[in-house]
Amino acid sequence: MISVDHIRNAGVVGCGGAGFPTHIKAASRVDIALANGAECEPLLHKDQELMRREPDAVVSGLQMLQALTGSGQAIVGVKLKHQERIAGLVEYVTRAALGLHWLGDFYPTGDEYILVYEATKRLIPPQGIPLDVGVIVNNVETLRNIHNASKNIPVTTKYITVAGAVKNPSTFVVPVGTSFADVINAAGGPTVSSFAVFVSGIMMGKFVQETDLPVTKTCAGIVVLPMDHHLVQRRLRDDHAMHRIGRSACDQCSYCTELCPRYLLGYDVQPHKVMRGLAFTAAGEDLWNQWAQLCCACGLCTLYACPEDLYPKEACDKAKRDMRAKNVAWEGVRDVKLHPMYDGRHVPLGQLIRKLGVEEYNVPAPFRDAAVTPRRIRLPLAQHIGSPAEAVVSKGDRVRAGDLVGEIPKGKTGARIHASISGKVISVDSEITIEQ
Repeated sequence: MISVDHIRNAGVVGCGGAGFPTHIKAASRVDIALANGAECEPLLHKDQELMRREPDAVVSGLQMLQALTGSGQAIVGVKLKHQERIAGLVEYVTRAALGLHWLGDFYPTGDEYILVYEATKRLIPPQGIPLDVGVIVNNVETLRNIHNASKNIPVTTKYITVAGAVKNPSTFVVPVGTSFADVINAAGGPTVSSFAVFVSGIMMGKFVQETDLPVTKTCAGIVVLPMDHHLVQRRLRDDHAMHRIGRSACDQCSYCTELCPRYLLGYDVQPHKVMRGLAFTAAGEDLWNQWAQLCCACGLCTLYACPEDLYPKEACDKAKRDMRAKNVAWEGVRDVKLHPMYDGRHVPLGQLIRKLGVEEYNVPAPFRDAAVTPRRIRLPLAQHIGSPAEAVVSKGDRVRAGDLVGEIPKGKTGARIHASISGKVISVDSEITIEQ
């Protein structure tokens, strides 16, 4: 029988977002346990491949979470378009008498606020979390890791899609800490000489140009794009240039607001008003910044809605940073009422892919059972929300795959870190480097 300690000891964190420690969620009491299999980031397929390969582990993990949280209902949220490909999961869900909610193919279905509404018709309060409406949400890979935790198997591997400008777009299971270069090479290598990488997605992922960075517990995929691709060129602009362009060119058309997924759910997010703060600071920058606080940073306003190719999402990011720095509390409308055009303004994923200019890369990335065996791995001690883990090994120590190398600081929120390969510890600082 699984316990919360099993999950804590295994170092399980959320695999679909910021990496919230799962043992904390598992200790909650809720009405509904919800599995997130939406996977709405363009070009990524790791959740789909996981559900196809390990449906029993996903369902088992959800049942365990349901038992721990005392939830009377458990639901798996997946896209209807994947129905045939994940027939095995559907069979397991049906056999276990769990709920199955078919989602539309729009962006961002994987956002917790949208997923909770779609599957339960409950609206999370502004600045709230699913727990506030009696729901707990976990990515399907997190559920797989809960299943493994019940067998005392710690989190040492990661499902990851490698897509974009690579020879063989693929999905792999790799040791946590594997370098981006190693997984790109496993996919046949890049098809261009000069490229950049979007980590965990084009829309909400991190943009980097280094390939020696490690795959972490929260990394969903790597999208390789040529340096001359317009998405790369946009990301190369610094914040000052983005805001200067917005200050001079925004005509307040409000498309960014009208297509904002959170606004359509009824939340008081209005990016076009935040854009005013870039120019009309004399009117009170703090006033305009208020409209950004409930933004989920999905990027739809910047990369799809804005006809001028401006940066309203980045303006919202700036506004939230400014509010935190000034310790200004949000004072927006707390009454949430679904917008009458909610169902009519969903952005189809295929349409988004065309607007992004990545149609040529929109191909399957099937699972490849190829062993990715890095000679060296790097394990950041901060791969989760909360305090970084504290190293419990020293330079020169020998470790085996699965050994504990990072512990949760006493009295803090965090997650354990385990060695993903056997070898020698060659350095310990903000990350632990192990070499075979």
